[in-house]
Amino acid sequence: MTLAALDSLSYEQACAEHRWEVPERYNIARDVCDKHPREKLAMVWEDWQGNERRVSWGELQDLSNRFANVLRNHGVERGDRVALLLSATPETAAAFFGTWKIGAILLSMSVLYGDEGIKHRITDSQAKVLVTDADNVHRIDPALVEEIIVLDENLLAEGEPTFDCVDTAADDPAQLYYSSGTTGLAKGILHAHRYLLAHEEFIYCHDVQDGELFHGMGEWAWAAGIAPLLGPWRFGATQLVYRREGGFDPEKQLAFLSKHRATNVFTTPTAMRAMMAVGDAGERFPQQFRIVCSAGEPLNPEAIRWFREQYGLTVLDYYGLTESYPLCANFPFMEVREGSMGKPMPGWDVQILDEDERPVEPGERGEICLRARSNPHYPLGYWNNPEASQETFGGEWFHTKDAARQDEDGYVWYEGRADDVIISAGYRIGPFEVESACIEHPAVREAAAVASPDERRGFVVKAFVVLAAGHEPTDELADEIKRYVREHHSAYAYPRRIEFVTDLPKTLTGKIRRIELRQQEAERAG
Repeated sequence: MTLAALDSLSYEQACAEHRWEVPERYNIARDVCDKHPREKLAMVWEDWQGNERRVSWGELQDLSNRFANVLRNHGVERGDRVALLLSATPETAAAFFGTWKIGAILLSMSVLYGDEGIKHRITDSQAKVLVTDADNVHRIDPALVEEIIVLDENLLAEGEPTFDCVDTAADDPAQLYYSSGTTGLAKGILHAHRYLLAHEEFIYCHDVQDGELFHGMGEWAWAAGIAPLLGPWRFGATQLVYRREGGFDPEKQLAFLSKHRATNVFTTPTAMRAMMAVGDAGERFPQQFRIVCSAGEPLNPEAIRWFREQYGLTVLDYYGLTESYPLCANFPFMEVREGSMGKPMPGWDVQILDEDERPVEPGERGEICLRARSNPHYPLGYWNNPEASQETFGGEWFHTKDAARQDEDGYVWYEGRADDVIISAGYRIGPFEVESACIEHPAVREAAAVASPDERRGFVVKAFVVLAAGHEPTDELADEIKRYVREHHSAYAYPRRIEFVTDLPKTLTGKIRRIELRQQEAERAG
C-alpha cells in the first residue's frame, strides 16, 4: 500500500477491507531474509567509533546459512532454545535467521541485562546453547547451559554458506520473549512464526517504502526492538543500525540519524524524553524524517509537541504488549489527538471492558481487552507455565491489565495500569494523566505519580519528579509545579505531595516501576 493510498484511506475503510492471510506453512527467515535479491542492500551499519558496513542480502543470506550449519554441527535440533547475548551487528541478525532456518526457538538477550536477569532467562528457558561474543563470554557461568559458543569470523567460517531452511508450520514456535514486567521475575512468552504477520504497523503507521532507510531505536531483545527490525525488512526497507557503546546517548543518536538521512524511524517515549534535553536539536541535528512512530509506553503530549517544534512532524504513537502488539495506533491518514493511543488496529478486535467483560460507555474507565485468538499475533502461551497460559489466554478475552477510556469518536486514552489507579477522596485518578501534566512544566523532565497514604483522604496523589537541567529542587518549585498541574489539569487530580529524585525506577524497556514507589510510600506510612 503506497502513501497515496494511505492518504485516501479512511479508518473505517481500512477496518472494513482488512483480511488476515496466514499460510499453513510459514518461516520467518524464509519470508524476511531469503526472498530478497542477493544484490539488494539490506543494512547500513555503524558503531559508536564511526566504523561502517554496507551489507547486502546475499551476505546476510550466506551468514545465516553458515550460522544454521554451525548450530546443526553443535547438535541443535528443531524446538531447541538458542539463547543469544550479542550486540546489534549484521552477524547477530544473521544468527536470528539461522536459528529460525534450523527450526529452533530464538531467545535474544540484551548485553545491558544484569547477570541475574541473564541467568534467569537461560535457566528458565532451558537453552540448548548460548551464543555470545568475546566481550561478554566471561559473564556466563558454564554450568548454566550445555554449551557456550563464541560468535566470531572463525566460527562462521566453519559453516557452509548453503542450507535448506526447514519446513515449519505457521503455528510452530519461533520466538521466546521475556517480559521485564513491573512485578516479579520476567516470564517467558512463546510466539509462533505467524506472529510477525500481524505486525502491520509497518503498513498502517510507518507506511514502509521499498528501499528507504528505516531505523529502530529498541534493543534487539524485546518486541519493541525485534519487530522494528524484522517488520520493515518484510516490506523491502533497508535497515539503518547503530551499535551503541553502552546506554542511550540522545546527541549521538540524533547525530547518527542526521548523518545517514533516515526517513522512517521507530523510537520510544524514554528516548524522546532524553532527546528533549538536547538544546536546539532541530538546528544542530537536521533530519529528513518522513514518518516517526513511538511505542513501548504511553507518549506524553509534551513530547509530541516538542518533536513537532523541532522537526515539523507529529510522532505517531501506538500501543501493545509483548503478548500482543500493537493493539491500538495513530495513523497518518487520521487526526492525531495528542495523548491518545489512537484507535484499534485494523483486524484487531479491541474493546474497553468492565470487570464482567461488558463494554463500558464512552468516557468511562475500563480495561483494554483483545478478543482471544482473533489475529496471528496470539501467543502459544507462557513458557513452561500451562496454568498461567490457560488463565491468561484460555478465555474469550485477553486482559491487558491496562486501564483506559474511549471517547465518543473511538479514540483510546490510556489511564495507567489497572492496579495503578489512585483513589483519593472518592475520585479515581489515573497516574499517567498526572504525570503528563507535570511534564508540561518546563522544570520537569520526568515524573511518576502514585497513591500516598493520608489520614484524612485515605490516599493523596504524590509525584516523584526528576528535574530538567538548570533547575534546583526547592519548596517553592514544588509548590509551583502543584499549582501548575492544578490550574492546567485538575483541581482534584493534582499532586498534593512532590518529592524530587535524581531518577525513577524502571524496567529494562523504560517503563516506570510505580509499584516500587507505592511500596516505598506504604512503608513510610507504616
